[in-house]
Amino acid sequence: MLKLSFLGAAGTVTGSKYLLSWHGKKVLVDCGLFQGLKKLRLKNWAPLDVDPKTIDAVFLTHAHLDHSGYLPLLVKSGFRGPIYCTAATRDLCEILLKDSAFLQEKDAEFANRHGFSKHHPALPLYTQKDAETAIDALRTVEFNTPQLALDGLKAEFFCAGHILGASMIRLTIEGRSILFSGDLGRFRDPVMPKPSNFPEADYLIVESTYGDRKHDTVDAEEEIAKVISETAGRGGKVIVPAFAVGRTQSLLYYLQQLKNKGRIPHQLPIFLDSPMAINASELYCRHAGFHRLSKKECTAACEVARYTRKVEASKALEHLLMPAVIISASGMATGGRVLHHLKHFAGDRRNTILFTGFQAAGTRGRSIVDGAKQVKIHGGQIPIKAQVKNIDALSAHADSDEIMEWLSGAAHAPNMTFVTHGEASGSEALASRILSELGWRCSVPKLGQEVELP
Repeated sequence: MLKLSFLGAAGTVTGSKYLLSWHGKKVLVDCGLFQGLKKLRLKNWAPLDVDPKTIDAVFLTHAHLDHSGYLPLLVKSGFRGPIYCTAATRDLCEILLKDSAFLQEKDAEFANRHGFSKHHPALPLYTQKDAETAIDALRTVEFNTPQLALDGLKAEFFCAGHILGASMIRLTIEGRSILFSGDLGRFRDPVMPKPSNFPEADYLIVESTYGDRKHDTVDAEEEIAKVISETAGRGGKVIVPAFAVGRTQSLLYYLQQLKNKGRIPHQLPIFLDSPMAINASELYCRHAGFHRLSKKECTAACEVARYTRKVEASKALEHLLMPAVIISASGMATGGRVLHHLKHFAGDRRNTILFTGFQAAGTRGRSIVDGAKQVKIHGGQIPIKAQVKNIDALSAHADSDEIMEWLSGAAHAPNMTFVTHGEASGSEALASRILSELGWRCSVPKLGQEVELP
């Protein structure tokens, strides 16, 4: 009997974990951290509903932490199997997991030093050593190449177009095929390829991040140019809480194009203040086959920004007297160096805080975009007086129309479609569209739900 359990990304966009179990075997598709609301983040500290020692393998759609960030804990808790992913995902995980562990250690240290944590002492969720152990378990696979990952289980990875190396995964178990969409990318992104055509499957698990929304039809390049020009005209700075993998690289590409066209001042300094984003950008040049840009175009995009790797260089940005663009992780302002920049620059009306994609409920980014007058950072309330802008057209997620476009390419309807990885409104709206427009059977599972796949 084949069973599917939703251990994450059900009723929320974070914590992706799907467990397949049959005849004593267990595999996990994605192994992500819960982010955003405190009640969700607390789940990261709770034991999994399955003993990690009993899991035979993990299949990873892509490297973003809401899909990969729990791997160090899984290994720390006894998992000893292989973790399958593409080569680009493997290299990105090495960056993201180490950085995540480093930031957690530093945040715990900072909280202990300044005494604002409720826990004594504050502890990191996992350490850099835990992250390195998880990275050692990663095994690379190629797109469109079926392989026997376990006895009785065939795995195939297809391009999802979301970020470098992002995949949709089809697992075939005893004649039944289950397709996991992962996070679907845009169909007309200037940097990333569009998602592969719909691979036929008996069962489908599809994301719904933007299941109830359509992206703005505005020209992203035009919007970026407008924000920067207006902010520079006020003598202000543009602070970009950036997703270190994906949106940062697209943003660098747009900025390089704007400078080439003279749409923004050529002498305007642009700083990439995130070691993780810097390393990820360099990976884009190494993995040229995973995106649309030529090596020359990729190099030019990376060179448009000045890199600030060291903490001292990051702190020096707060003393800049001229207009500038500062790109710094994280994309939802949940941690990292961008918090220090928000503390320093968010209270100045001349500046702009520019977001570049979806802001999950419970994150500082969501609060700021929704109009919060102040947000809590490092134990203190920081006023938000700067201009706030979210360019939705920069999102790396397919919107509802694009998801439907992808689904409509299926030759046959799956036996059941499970709509996940979305807030309740997004998942329900997408399920309704799939039922009414395609006539497919749909379900919006709840967190922790288990279903049988006949």
